[in-house]
Amino acid sequence: MKSKRHAKILEIIAKYNIETQEELLDWLEREGFQVTQATVSRDIRELKLTKIAGNAGRQKYATLNDNRNMGEKFIRIFQDGFVSMDMAQNILVIKTVAGMAMAVAAALDAMDCHEIVGSIAGDDTIMCAVRTVEDTEILMERLRKIVENERLHKL
Repeated sequence: MKSKRHAKILEIIAKYNIETQEELLDWLEREGFQVTQATVSRDIRELKLTKIAGNAGRQKYATLNDNRNMGEKFIRIFQDGFVSMDMAQNILVIKTVAGMAMAVAAALDAMDCHEIVGSIAGDDTIMCAVRTVEDTEILMERLRKIVENERLHKL
C-alpha cells in the first residue's frame, strides 16, 4: 500500500502544483487513499520531496531524484532561494525567500558542503553549524561565488 501511495504522490506532484501537505492530502483522498496528515508528512520525508519555486512566486513540491544533472539543479535551487548570509563565529545564518529555507537547506546538503556539521531550516532562515570559524569563511566565499555566478548570467 505504501509503495502505491508513494507512486501516486509522485504522479500528483508531477501533474499539479501542490503547495501544502493539506493539498496533497486532499488529492490523495480524491484518489482513494485514506491517510492522515502525519502519514503525508512522513511520505514527503521518505520520498525526499522539497519545495521549489513555481509560477507567480508560489512554491510547489518536487522530487530531487530525477536523472537530470543534479549538481546544477541543487545550485539553481540555492540561487533561486538565497537572499543573504552572515556568520557568528562558526554559525552560518542564511536568509532565503519566504518558504524556501527547507529547499535551500536540502540543496546545501546535496551539494556536499563538508564544512557543515548540521543545519536547521525554518521558513526563511537556515542556521548551519560549521566545523570552525575558518571553515565558515571558506564556505561563505564558495556560496558567494555560486550566487555571484547567477547574478552575472542575468546581466
